[in-house]
Amino acid sequence: MADRESKSKQKRMILETISNQTKVSLRIAKHLFSKESEKNIPAEALKEVNLWAEKETNGLIKNLLPPGSVNDLTVLIGANALYFKGAWEEQFDISYTEDNDFHIQNCNSVKVPFMTSCEEQFIGVFDDFKILRLPFEQGGGKRRFSFYLFLPDAEDGLLDLIEKLASEFEFLQHKLPSRKVKVGTFRIPRLNISFELETSSMLKELGVVLPFSDIGGVAKMVDNESLVVSKIFHKSFIEVNEAGTEAAAATFECMGFGLCLDDTPRIEFVADHPFLFLIRDDLSGTVLFIGQVLNPLDM
Repeated sequence: MADRESKSKQKRMILETISNQTKVSLRIAKHLFSKESEKNIPAEALKEVNLWAEKETNGLIKNLLPPGSVNDLTVLIGANALYFKGAWEEQFDISYTEDNDFHIQNCNSVKVPFMTSCEEQFIGVFDDFKILRLPFEQGGGKRRFSFYLFLPDAEDGLLDLIEKLASEFEFLQHKLPSRKVKVGTFRIPRLNISFELETSSMLKELGVVLPFSDIGGVAKMVDNESLVVSKIFHKSFIEVNEAGTEAAAATFECMGFGLCLDDTPRIEFVADHPFLFLIRDDLSGTVLFIGQVLNPLDM
């Protein structure tokens, strides 16, 4: 119970801090919808849930529930929506964004917009992979949010990297990059990610079966012994772009400096093949979002 209260308190602290940030927009919405009478019409219930999700996320999450997901037998629906958007601490110059190849499966490639920079970056180099940290600009709060990109050296190395991180999760606490390094070629793709799924089957496979069972799994929550969770839908949206432009003078000054006689080793970081990413609160270590990019055009 104490551990649960500690986690709940930590979550409240994170959300309160985010709400005071003007540079970071994070909206988490969750709600339980139950059938109140036999007069409930599936189409009206679906509309009610979708309007709620759209309102709670400032219009950014639309159609949380797909057509046909609510029927006459639907009793309880758990809905969750997440939206995050932040401005980079050091923004990219959009005038230098250009299309390049992103390598996908079966030796194929697609053209996608890549952002670039010659500024020093937070990069960690390890056996078979690299990690990039891009801090988000913060307001007056104490929290520090960052976007992390885990890039395998091999074009087909993402699965091995995920397995490595899954077996060494303490890695996120001790080995994330904390100092900037000079970069050589530096490119990351622009992302606009929308993802949705119905999670009940996945949760059951993970052992979360009581809420879906007919033995009163949610009886205490809704005071109805015969009530069970029917479906849980999740939808999320994350946008990663230049978030503005830098002055041309500063950029050209940086490029001119790169032509000087400087023998400092430079790190190459070109995210042109599948990678893992996450958004993390660096103060608490809480991971807000995690995902993989296999093809930026399919997101």
